[in-house]
Amino acid sequence: MNTRLKENIDVPPQKNLNLRLKENLWGYFFISPFIIGFLAFTIIPMSSSLYFSFTQYNLFAPPEWIGFENFTKMFTDDARYIQSLTITFIYVFGGVPLRLVFALLIAMLLNAGSRAVGLYRTMYYLPSLIGGSVAVGIMWRNIFGDDGIVNLGLRFFGLDGIAWFGNPTAALWMLIFLSVWQFGSSMLIFLAGLKSIPISYYEAASVDGASFLQKFRSITLPMLSPVILFNLIMQTIAAFMTFVPAYIISKGTGGPLDGTLLYSLYLFKQGFEYFNMGYASAMAWVMLVIIGILTGLIFYTSKYWVHYESEGGK
Repeated sequence: MNTRLKENIDVPPQKNLNLRLKENLWGYFFISPFIIGFLAFTIIPMSSSLYFSFTQYNLFAPPEWIGFENFTKMFTDDARYIQSLTITFIYVFGGVPLRLVFALLIAMLLNAGSRAVGLYRTMYYLPSLIGGSVAVGIMWRNIFGDDGIVNLGLRFFGLDGIAWFGNPTAALWMLIFLSVWQFGSSMLIFLAGLKSIPISYYEAASVDGASFLQKFRSITLPMLSPVILFNLIMQTIAAFMTFVPAYIISKGTGGPLDGTLLYSLYLFKQGFEYFNMGYASAMAWVMLVIIGILTGLIFYTSKYWVHYESEGGK
């Protein structure tokens, strides 16, 4: 019989219980930084936010319970809230697909093989590292200014410059272009997924005379669909939380004519500019529900278009 097993059998029950309790305590001690941080920076703030969402709270006076008035006001008596929600949906449903398509295109180009592929990956990933910074927001304002490089390029080809900061639709698309420019993280994930597809599949298709589009439709997309699902969910959630570009480009106003008033920006203005912290908390919980519903819908529809190699997967 194993010596260690024999020793455990010979240990009195009370001593064995004390030994396991001691081991558990050491385990809790080592994970205590995470537990404390999770409670202090996640559970307690979320619980407080949920309570404040049912109150009138301006940060300077004790919260006053008002029930569902904040939630009722959002959809019945706040036109700017509906505007921010509309702008955010346009931003998400316009920017995320373009970003994923562009990321997949670049990933396929890099997957073709090149001696400088490492350099290209770094160059394409850099915008994702710095894309959410204040400096990039300021740079983007200058690029799309009246005398910025974009309008200079349009004039060079004989076209009229666009008033990016005077037209709500143009200003929103300027934000969408910035989100598409930050495609690096999705591109790297797509590239990893492409490299996991066996080259023998493409060789067999070539023998059968399949064209590039046929290979893409019948091999690349099905094999890459789990990666597409992951990128779609992560980028959708990230798009809903976009704040810095809208704040910097619009100088915190959400203009022109609330054309760049993303949901997160309006939430920030309600909480820290108008000091309606109760209303801002309610907005945050509504956004959490919206993101949860959209994520659930994506997962539900994934059974029709996501394919897995494992047996039984669809």
